[in-house]
Amino acid sequence: MLNDFSSYLFVGDIAYSSTELAAIAGAFLFAAFVKGATGLGFSTTCLPILVYAVGLKRGIPLVLLPSIISNILVMLDAGHFREMVMRFRWMLFATVPGVLLGLWYLDSSAAQEAVVVLGIVLISYALFAFFTPNLTLSYEMERLLGPLSGFVTGAVNGLTGSQIMPVMPFLLSLNLNSERFVQAINCSFTLSSFVMAGGLYYLGLLDLSALGVSTLGLAFVYLGTKLGALVRQLMSPSVFRTTILLLLFGLGVSLLFQAF
Repeated sequence: MLNDFSSYLFVGDIAYSSTELAAIAGAFLFAAFVKGATGLGFSTTCLPILVYAVGLKRGIPLVLLPSIISNILVMLDAGHFREMVMRFRWMLFATVPGVLLGLWYLDSSAAQEAVVVLGIVLISYALFAFFTPNLTLSYEMERLLGPLSGFVTGAVNGLTGSQIMPVMPFLLSLNLNSERFVQAINCSFTLSSFVMAGGLYYLGLLDLSALGVSTLGLAFVYLGTKLGALVRQLMSPSVFRTTILLLLFGLGVSLLFQAF
């Protein structure tokens, strides 16, 4: 983890070095920009950076508040909220028990194992999707796989803090336009974040220090989200999809490097 012994800020009972705070602010700004541009989960983009700075178990609580705020900002811009909630309601319902299961396992497992698994999954999916760009699910398969996708996504989220697998490949395979895709996936992100907050508080991993640092970083979240939204409006569908896949691949590689 990053350390700077020359300057520390105490937030609650936790001391954060100036280097750690700078890394957290940079991670918030970058993750919010990526989220605004592509809809990619704030937590998934932010956590690989935070893992280097403060570790996974300290990093997961830090992303909850900015994740919720960035989700809401993006959802307000994207539109189609009621339509996407009704279409994917069973997927969303199934997310809740999945998150609770993942949190239970997080509390009893080594964080490094979760980092490795997540990195492999991200790389594998990015390569598979890149070489099979025309994969499309039928309406019947959408109804069948939606709840399963929600449950597994929740479990992965509870264990690793990442909210995109397998809900992102599931939604990408439905060929939604960019605004509907962003709205649908952010409905999943927002629900997961609220459940995660309650679960982490119960486990004693969410405290005032994490909320304090998160609150200090909200200005970076707002700025990054708005800049990203402007970029999204200029993207073609093919560029939009390719950008997401490249980001997933890069995140997977960074997680594996961190683990080893």
